Amino acid sequence: MADSSEDSPVVSPIVWAKEDQPAMACVVLSDVDSVGVALRPLNVGETVEYLPGRSVAVTDTVPKGHKLALTALPLGERVVKYAQTIGYASVDIAAGSHVHTHNLAFRNTGHDYEFCVDNVATPPDANVDTFMGYRRDTGRVGTRNYIAVLTSVNCSATVARQIAAAFDDQALADYAHVDGVVAFTHATGCGMADNGEGHKNLQRVLSGYASHPNIGAALIVGLGCEVNQISALVREHGLHKNPLFKTMNIQSTGGHRKTVDAGIAAIREMLSDVNRIERVSCPASELMVALQCGGSDAWSGITANPALGAAVDRLVRQGGTAVLAETPEVYGAEHLLTRRAADPATAQKLVDRILWWEDYVQRNHGSMDNNPSPGNKLGGLTTILEKSLGAVAKGGTTALNGVYEYGEKVDRKGFVFMDTPGYDPASITGEVAGGCNLVAFTTGRGSTYGCKPAPSIKIATNTDMYQRMEDDMDINAGKIVSDGASIEAVGEEIYRLFLAVASGQASLSEQSGVGDNEFIPWQIGATM
Repeated sequence: MADSSEDSPVVSPIVWAKEDQPAMACVVLSDVDSVGVALRPLNVGETVEYLPGRSVAVTDTVPKGHKLALTALPLGERVVKYAQTIGYASVDIAAGSHVHTHNLAFRNTGHDYEFCVDNVATPPDANVDTFMGYRRDTGRVGTRNYIAVLTSVNCSATVARQIAAAFDDQALADYAHVDGVVAFTHATGCGMADNGEGHKNLQRVLSGYASHPNIGAALIVGLGCEVNQISALVREHGLHKNPLFKTMNIQSTGGHRKTVDAGIAAIREMLSDVNRIERVSCPASELMVALQCGGSDAWSGITANPALGAAVDRLVRQGGTAVLAETPEVYGAEHLLTRRAADPATAQKLVDRILWWEDYVQRNHGSMDNNPSPGNKLGGLTTILEKSLGAVAKGGTTALNGVYEYGEKVDRKGFVFMDTPGYDPASITGEVAGGCNLVAFTTGRGSTYGCKPAPSIKIATNTDMYQRMEDDMDINAGKIVSDGASIEAVGEEIYRLFLAVASGQASLSEQSGVGDNEFIPWQIGATM
């Protein structure tokens, strides 16, 4: 928030609309909001009732999903949505005007945070829900059973892809319990400081994938002379070579062709052991869900994100874990998370990451308001403050139990946060490295993101896009506005899909074969 003392001290950023509002022309999320969201295109001259007994005459054309000024907003006046500040009037704004990039200004957030005041204990569900998962020798539980071919450096990427390509559907026909052999390649690994943030990120990601519960076996392939040495990765991250975890490099193996052949032979030796692992009944507490939004629009914070938040609350009551991420996309709403922190140290960790990002953006000559993207703005979002207030709704209402660095192993249950960029593939790569065995992805513009080894569940924010892209959207949260469905009912639908997909039901992105090219570790620092 830009000025914390001016905003309402709410537990959740959302004050839900009344049940009869979806039939109206404009939805208002809080009685103190100074803008509403157009449910259809609004035309100059019409009068819009936005709350019982309260109306405004429209003075500008307002596209569907965009903001309508409910009252006059003088230059410099804060503009309020979700009962929170989303920006400041950059000119005098008349009542009934279209409020968007032409008249709404961004300011950096204040740092007057409150810690732990909304930390409320969450009672567990009386009944234990279950899914059919792969229980590993480590005790962790997977929702898929892949073999991974990882690379220490981009120089070994082609070798890794050629090894994985040898194991097509025909080659795996006799291995019904193996979901596939996947190459996880990237564009870095050398020309970097061996003790910098980028190197640490990459090593956490590679070790997290190599030991991931959705990975039954892993092979890491290097060139041999890179900065990101496999031997250091194995030693520093507690990895142990065994029949289901092997390493090799091109230079010592004898070149490209010999390494491909050796890699194929190594995977063949793993297949039978990986195939012997079968699904067993596991409690929902073993689920760890990555929370993500991409291609967001004005409906994200009204439909899909709060519905996902309701599913997260349900999962947390079952003892499961949900990981919110995208630090630049909670900027302006972090005060709501510090209020929910389980302890002051957790709240301070989040504040420290916010301060890091402000410095990181400044030294790279950027702005925290670089987000929203052009597509977000077309969908009605204006400032990062507005986007973030909708984005944090994905995290539900329970206590914030932990804050993690990018790709760090998540070792606490409940609702937690991971520091990642807002770029979806890089963000989710970090969450999966941390242990997430499912991905829940809300989208308003229509992202088709898929993710191996963790299945990606797509949740549409609006019915128009859902109907246009129904082959890619697993759930239509847009019916909250179009059909009057409740947040709770859609949240329960999402939660039940968690259990079904975790048990082996293919998400639509899996059915479309999406997920082989989305492994993107977050690169920080100079390439030298």
